[in-house]
Amino acid sequence: MSNEIHVTGLKELAQFLDELPEKIQKNVMRGSLRAGMKVVQEEAKSTSAFADKTGQLRAGLKIGTKSRGGTVTASLSAKGQHGYIARFIEYGVKPHVISAKEGGALAFGGGVFQSVKHPGLKPHPFMRPALDGQAQNAVVAAAEYMKDRLATKHGIDTSHIFIEGDE
Repeated sequence: MSNEIHVTGLKELAQFLDELPEKIQKNVMRGSLRAGMKVVQEEAKSTSAFADKTGQLRAGLKIGTKSRGGTVTASLSAKGQHGYIARFIEYGVKPHVISAKEGGALAFGGGVFQSVKHPGLKPHPFMRPALDGQAQNAVVAAAEYMKDRLATKHGIDTSHIFIEGDE
C-alpha cells in the first residue's frame, strides 16, 4: 500500500480559499476536514475487528475539530461511557494484576478477591485501519465539501474544478 494520495483539483481550491477572510477560511476548513473525517468514522464504526455488544463504543466515535494559529485539524475520538476502552481494543493490553484499594475488595465472577490476574487482550485495531483504508476517500470528501461550500455560501464559481482521486 502506498503512503501517497493523489487528488486533482486541490491547488485550485486552495487558491479560492486564500481569497477569503481568515475567519471564513477556518470555518470552511473545519467543515471540510469534518466531511473527510466522517468517511473514516463510518469505516471505524463498521469494522468487524471487535465485538461491541452494546454498540456504545461505536456510537461514541465522535469527530472534533480545532483551530490553533493558522492550522485547522480534525480528529476522531472515542467518547462516552465506553470510550475509554477504545485504546485497549486498538493496542491491546498486557497480562497484569488488578489489586483492590487498601481496605477494599474486588467482586468478580461471583467471588470477592484482594487481587485478580487479568489475562490481557490482543490488539484489535480499528481506528488506524479505518484511516489507512479511507485516506484517499477522506481527502476527496473534504475537497468536495470545500468545492460545494465555496460555490453555495461564498458565490465562487467552482464548476470548472473536478475532484478525483487515484483508485
